[in-house]
Amino acid sequence: MSLEPIHYVSAEVALQSVQSNHRIFVHGSACTPLYLMRKLAEQSYRLKDVELVFITVQGDIEVHKPEYADSFHINCMFVSAGVREAVNAGRADFIPVFLSDIPDLFNKKILTLDVALVQVSPPDKHGYCSLGVSVDIARSAVRNANIVIAQVNPNIPRTHGDGLVHMSKFTHMVYHEELLPEVNYGEKVAAAELAIGRNVAALIENGSTLQMGIGTIPDAVLQSLYGHKDLGVHTEMCSDGIIDLFEKDIINNSKKRIHPNKTVTGFAFGTKRLYDYVNDNPAFAFLDIDYVNDPHVIRRNPKVVAINSAIEVDLTGQVCADSIGSIQFSGIGGQMDFMRGAALSEGGKPIIALTSRTNKGVPRIVPALKQFAGVVTTRGHVHYVVTEFGVAYLYGKNLRQRAKALISIAHPDDREMLERACFERFKIFQ
Repeated sequence: MSLEPIHYVSAEVALQSVQSNHRIFVHGSACTPLYLMRKLAEQSYRLKDVELVFITVQGDIEVHKPEYADSFHINCMFVSAGVREAVNAGRADFIPVFLSDIPDLFNKKILTLDVALVQVSPPDKHGYCSLGVSVDIARSAVRNANIVIAQVNPNIPRTHGDGLVHMSKFTHMVYHEELLPEVNYGEKVAAAELAIGRNVAALIENGSTLQMGIGTIPDAVLQSLYGHKDLGVHTEMCSDGIIDLFEKDIINNSKKRIHPNKTVTGFAFGTKRLYDYVNDNPAFAFLDIDYVNDPHVIRRNPKVVAINSAIEVDLTGQVCADSIGSIQFSGIGGQMDFMRGAALSEGGKPIIALTSRTNKGVPRIVPALKQFAGVVTTRGHVHYVVTEFGVAYLYGKNLRQRAKALISIAHPDDREMLERACFERFKIFQ
């Protein structure tokens, strides 16, 4: 493929390609093209009923605000903090879907994409740009969109894997340099999370392959693994917590059966330290999420340990991870992909880890899920539930046995209430 001259245009010119009634994919996580989104909002006066689809976006995308409701409608597949108010106020919508299935929504034209807005690294000497630290569903969107507009940013890391796109694939390229959104989950870890981290770490054998979900608990687990050896990583996302384990050779991916010696991930979100660490690092493979999160791929590695969190768990083991009653908080994401993949892995352990109470003192282990709450992981898929008070192993247990196990790891001040609920439901506790 010959190298063409690089031709940048202004955002105003590039976004003239967007028309009313178009469906637009928006690149997510640390690669959210915030400059293009701000410029798109400025063109709201000429647009009507433009649909925006994405998973997690970071930063202020502007178009979610009430004043743009006639021009733009958000139809997201994961509810991130920036659009949570819009979804729950009824100005935006949420599509419940497994993360691994989203590329098929594009591939099968269930969600036909008119435009994709992505943020990429500058072209290399061969004309290839990188989708950076958010390959996940973005590669499929680029492949399927009729028009692709790229915000070219030198701060986007060049990552190895499926994220390389030749500049000839872009309809327009807009050069704009800005810093990437950052988060440091490690700084937010509290005593309860550290206790959970220790309890989970005790379940992880040397040579295991790890998947970590989003938030402070996965980082707390990583902080508890300094006595382990030969760990691998195959995960939908990664954050700063893996760096020190890499540098101490605790994570080396040497025991993995597929992609040995490489950390496989779909996206990364953390601090600049993480973005610099994965930049041009051949030890990382950023791959399409329909591959990364395929349970049949996940199971091929031995001792897969999937560590995911939840909002609440009921006494039968049903897991709500995406909503607080009728309030949509996040999404299905990849939790079920990895819970099932880990369960099928030889020696694998699917783990739900959560604090026994919220920061406001609300119990997380409950007699029944809140009305309208969504079940992300079914009680048939749950094996381990971990809190700061211990580990409940539910696999193969009947409902009464599950209730007893879960009560034993609930907050001590909640156990009497849970025992009463258990007696009322099952007519027995002791």
